[in-house]
Amino acid sequence: MKILLVDDSNVESAVLSTYIKHLGAIPLCARSGAEALDMFAREQPDMVLLDVVLPDFSGHEVARRIRAMETSGNWTPIIFVTSQTRDEDVEKGIAAGGDDYIYKPVSQILLTAKIRAMHRIVQMRTSLVVLARKLDSANQELLRLSSSDGLTGIPNRRFFDETIEREWRRCQRVSKELALVMCDVDHFKAYNDAYGHQAGDECLRQVAKALKLSLDRGGDTVARYGGEEFVFILPETSAGGALIVAERARHAVMSLGLPHTESSFGVVTVSLGVASAVPDVNNYGSTLIQAADQALYQAKHAGRNSVYRHLPDNATPK
Repeated sequence: MKILLVDDSNVESAVLSTYIKHLGAIPLCARSGAEALDMFAREQPDMVLLDVVLPDFSGHEVARRIRAMETSGNWTPIIFVTSQTRDEDVEKGIAAGGDDYIYKPVSQILLTAKIRAMHRIVQMRTSLVVLARKLDSANQELLRLSSSDGLTGIPNRRFFDETIEREWRRCQRVSKELALVMCDVDHFKAYNDAYGHQAGDECLRQVAKALKLSLDRGGDTVARYGGEEFVFILPETSAGGALIVAERARHAVMSLGLPHTESSFGVVTVSLGVASAVPDVNNYGSTLIQAADQALYQAKHAGRNSVYRHLPDNATPK
């Protein structure tokens, strides 16, 4: 343990250094406030023993600057060692960032006891910080797991429901378009029947990966909507932009080349429906979902492996 000792008296400094060494700690001696701050930054001591009266500026100012230098989550105990004994002096020292107060002349027994007590506090605090970080990490992992689809690893329906609601409100505030792309694996039941459910699960994993890789903007998301259905959330994206994303996704899945003997295309393909809107008080996110789903319906019943865009009264091919 390193203890920064700040005192301009050679005699006091020598005595306190001896006490510190008896504890098995290393004293780092500074004679002024400026020297103390420089040594604190360079040595990162475990504790500070600080006189109030220094030749350049007060120990109170040193304490305040040390607290300003500490990084988030770090704390160094500061014990004032001074001949100022009024209650007001103690209050001022604590307010400046001190943690304890010892009067001169210093008793070795008292100083040793206070240093050990502060060291125990540091150890307990460190343990609590480590525990808090572990809990935070665990909570983050639980949140990730609760928002991820167990089969494909991409965001799940819960994540989609939360995100579409949030993005709907945000795009409404900024008067920007929000686009959705509904996606369905063509003839997936027939694929399961022909190749088995394990192959079907692997197919969904491969499709999900291809869909995710087809996105090139950080704010865009693809989630598993349910079964063999997926959905893209494309904030601040026009219908034209969403059509480009949908076509890229369609091509990415087809390029996987997963054999599908029950499909006229010979490989696994997807159909996609696109819808976009500028959110306002007269429409809702559910309306946009319904519009994208209608466009998907049109794509599936027009031969599949295609992209359709929803229009107010009907859906037309891209």
